[in-house]
Amino acid sequence: MSHEPSATRPTDPLTTEAVTRIVLRPIASPLPLGFFALGIGSAVLSTLQLEWVPLDQSEVLLILVLIFVVPLQLIAGLFAFAARDAGAGTALLLLSATWAGTSVTSLDSAPGEPVTAQAVFLLVLVPFVLALAAASAQTKPLFAVLLTLAAVRFGLTGLYEAGLGTAFQAAAGWTGLVIGAYALYAGLALLVEDGKQRTVLPLFRRGAARKSIEGDLREQLTSAQQEAGVRHQL
Repeated sequence: MSHEPSATRPTDPLTTEAVTRIVLRPIASPLPLGFFALGIGSAVLSTLQLEWVPLDQSEVLLILVLIFVVPLQLIAGLFAFAARDAGAGTALLLLSATWAGTSVTSLDSAPGEPVTAQAVFLLVLVPFVLALAAASAQTKPLFAVLLTLAAVRFGLTGLYEAGLGTAFQAAAGWTGLVIGAYALYAGLALLVEDGKQRTVLPLFRRGAARKSIEGDLREQLTSAQQEAGVRHQL
């Protein structure tokens, strides 16, 4: 009895999942560093706005901001992007550049004198920081409040620089101290959370931010295929 040769079966096409690997590298959270740098910078500049430091020593504090605050927020922002958090990365890098720009222009200006050009910059900056705060409010309300306070301070400082009176400067100074205290709490809460791998001090995470702490690895990776750097178009 003869046997006919069996027809060659077509090879099943490979699925995308079978040939694709997305490699993620765990890193430490950069947010505590960014929050602490923001808090320190805010408190330092508040001492100038509230005239607790003599005007002839303002250059020293502005240089310290450039050397200490700006690089730390820059590093925190870059690592936030590496950690796949575009909102935090954008906010921290925007704040870093703002600290750098205002510090340099203040160094080139007469101490204690309003600078109209700086007022324009700060007032234009306010809606952009508020937009970042609105985006963060959906998942990280603690971060959203911090950004809102920063926007308020930029606005108050801008009104002072526009020549509307020293009352706005004093209000900006006190707002900066509030930001310093708030950033201290937020940074500490994030450090404790990172060490314990669970929320200890309230951070009020919601939605995806809450799942990032309480969810499993599968939930973290499900949406990776839609993220920038993996998808073809930004």
